[in-house]
Amino acid sequence: MHRAHRYISSLFLAAALATPVAIMAAEPQDARDQVRVYDRDHKDYHNWDDKENRAYGQFRSENHKSSPEFSKASKKEQSQYWNWRHSHPDKD
Repeated sequence: MHRAHRYISSLFLAAALATPVAIMAAEPQDARDQVRVYDRDHKDYHNWDDKENRAYGQFRSENHKSSPEFSKASKKEQSQYWNWRHSHPDKD
């Protein structure tokens, strides 16, 4: 009986120590789908999501830009977008 008690206690201890490690190792579901873009001029990151897509579309139409995707735009155009974006925050 004493040996079984020690065995069960060891299992509980191992489970208690392994649980936080397993939780930290699991990547959140949403984190895999997020794209973060670095703004070099303002030295900050932006999550590229539907709001950012709409804002980029508005920027393109207001400024007659031709690049349909931000990632394919020139560095100059990307910089212009981030300057525009910082002066046009979301109205949430």
